[in-house]
Amino acid sequence: MARFLGRTFALAATLVLTLAATGHAADVIRLAVQKTGTFSWELATIRANGLDKDAGLSLEVTELASPEAGKIALRAGNADIMLSDWLWVSRERTLGARLTFYPYSSALGAVMVPASSPIKSLTDLKGRKLAVAGGPIDKSWLLLQARMKQDGIELKSQATIVYGAPPLIAAKAFDGEMDASLNFWNFCAQLEAKGFRRLAGIEDILPQLGARGAVAAVGYVFDESWAASHREAVNRFIAMTRKAKQLLVSSDAAWDKIAPLTGTSDATLLKTYRDRYREGIPRRSIADEEADARVLYRVLAEVGGRDLVGPAAELDPGTFYHAAGGD
Repeated sequence: MARFLGRTFALAATLVLTLAATGHAADVIRLAVQKTGTFSWELATIRANGLDKDAGLSLEVTELASPEAGKIALRAGNADIMLSDWLWVSRERTLGARLTFYPYSSALGAVMVPASSPIKSLTDLKGRKLAVAGGPIDKSWLLLQARMKQDGIELKSQATIVYGAPPLIAAKAFDGEMDASLNFWNFCAQLEAKGFRRLAGIEDILPQLGARGAVAAVGYVFDESWAASHREAVNRFIAMTRKAKQLLVSSDAAWDKIAPLTGTSDATLLKTYRDRYREGIPRRSIADEEADARVLYRVLAEVGGRDLVGPAAELDPGTFYHAAGGD
């Protein structure tokens, strides 16, 4: 009997230890991911290297067709985390939604011109035909306008502006229909790989608008109350994604594994994707990110008005998530 009880106790103790060791595996995080977006690259790296298991997380991924679909999924409670920008998060907070933001990427668009273009500086855009991706209240477009106003140029009225979806704008640039184009970073990478020239990256003009460094435009967005009740899981998620990014920075082999997800086998374009992606990985403290976002928010609010930011002239407090134990 004593031997039986001893074995029973040992078995129970082993079960308790096993449950304790694997307890974090029950932490499920539901992700809304744009199928063609770069978040899928990061997730592939996480899974290929077992970083989700190391973090004790079970990632349930729902692939969606657009960022807007991700916003709907998050607001409807069908996802815990999706990617968006701090501008949208701040606006939603002023409308009562307690969302919060943690930096994912500072990769921004650029003004691109053909290699042989006579356009040598941003001031040369005056009187030219400029294609803009994302519409009249796209953040990069508004920041470019603010920068040009410093030189006395009202680009919106002193150039011919054509708006369109990013793939369409890239196609028009390839076909030579435009003198210059302003597009999202991955489409700019496509142009760059084809020999186009970067006239100016949006990140290049930010210091002249008051920012002190590269600003993460896109981040992981989640509900404040959900984060409060899942603080440890959120912190492990953030640590996990940092490890994935570090792998993509330090290991070309890790990058090669996700190359099929980029949709191209062109070696030049793959290298451009890799280099621009790496450049966009946030490396600053949350305090610094938030301070610069606050400065740029004022610039955007002045240029874009209520159509862009709603009724708030300042970045809403709490827009940026501060992880426990530091940034």
